[in-house]
Amino acid sequence: MTGTIALAVAFALFAWWFSTGVILYLDGLPPRTFPWTMRGATVLAGAALWGLVHTRHDLSMAGAYCAFTCALLVWAWQEVAFLLGVVTGPRRVACPPGARGWRRTSYAVQAVLYHEFALIVLAIAVMACVGPGDNRVGVWTYMMLWVMRQSAKLNVFLGVRNLGEQMLPPHLAYMKTYFRQRPMNVLFPFSVTLTTGAAGAVWWHLLQVPTGPYETVALALIGTLLAAGALEHWMLVLPLPSDALWRWGLQSHRRERDESLPGVTPPA
Repeated sequence: MTGTIALAVAFALFAWWFSTGVILYLDGLPPRTFPWTMRGATVLAGAALWGLVHTRHDLSMAGAYCAFTCALLVWAWQEVAFLLGVVTGPRRVACPPGARGWRRTSYAVQAVLYHEFALIVLAIAVMACVGPGDNRVGVWTYMMLWVMRQSAKLNVFLGVRNLGEQMLPPHLAYMKTYFRQRPMNVLFPFSVTLTTGAAGAVWWHLLQVPTGPYETVALALIGTLLAAGALEHWMLVLPLPSDALWRWGLQSHRRERDESLPGVTPPA
């Protein structure tokens, strides 16, 4: 059982870390590459939805891994679409400096409105593909990612120490104007407590309650994803570089910025 859990933890952490880095690298490449990136992401998302249908009744360890991976690929589509600037919102300009309260909130919603609709559509697609199937790992994975992302967005909007603005590609620089930098906000303690508590509950159940092979892998994958989400939340307020884990993926961002400056030659 220990080996099974360790393998699931390693797989979830690697998939979360590597997929994020790849997406960051791709969205920092020259715009001429974006159509190819979007096509590739769409093909993978289509294959992932088919995979969710194929594994919806598969209660093996392989079925859990496959459903988890497929949900990550579906999630990756909307990440790519957003960061490439394909699916963002009707408002594509900076927030006016004097905007406050509901006016600022309205502008921020307009900046990501289409993206939010895409999240809902993909959630419906994932649930439809799994349907009444017994293998719910894909649904759990997508929903956990969705909830954690919404929490992170709200915290960045309300104000945190580390905004992660360096992870935005140059063509989405205007998004930074909707962020607010402050030590903490009133929502953060609730967000991080609920995320950490959920991760702890999953791990307690996994380690204390006897489970079969499928349940063991499923809980380890979901528990690791929740723990990673809690870590991302803590990185919003701790005095640590929020991009430390993905500096290799951000190399394309720096190269693109260098190429846009006259007289600057990017390093080979």
